[in-house]
Amino acid sequence: MVKKVPSARREVSSAVERAPFSPGAVVVVTLSNPRDKFWGMILALAPEGLSVSGIELASVDDLAAMVKDGEVFTPSVVFFPMHRIHRIELDLPDGDIPSLSQRFQAKTGQEPSALLGSTVEGATKKEAIHAESRPDSERGHA
Repeated sequence: MVKKVPSARREVSSAVERAPFSPGAVVVVTLSNPRDKFWGMILALAPEGLSVSGIELASVDDLAAMVKDGEVFTPSVVFFPMHRIHRIELDLPDGDIPSLSQRFQAKTGQEPSALLGSTVEGATKKEAIHAESRPDSERGHA
């Protein structure tokens, strides 16, 4: 009989455990050509590539300081073609080491997924308002 050892990774919600790389998951993306790392929230993952809302990993501490000071932040929404993606990993704690999301929240008091998703929600609202303002003929109504 195999005995499971408790881990901090077990704190991940059951939804993430079932579909770990689904939209809304916070990840660290390692890229090649040129080598770079990006921290953000998955918007879409497809055979063609990955769409993410976030920032370069090197800027996470600067972002935390900006948010803590009350400065306005708009995350980058980017698409990385699959040939550039070397690795995608969930932003999870590693033993006693907190995840980037946990460190960000401890420094700012804000949930990173809410901040990283703000651009997507804003874009969706703008699209809905724009669609409502168009004449019926442009919306596909007769």
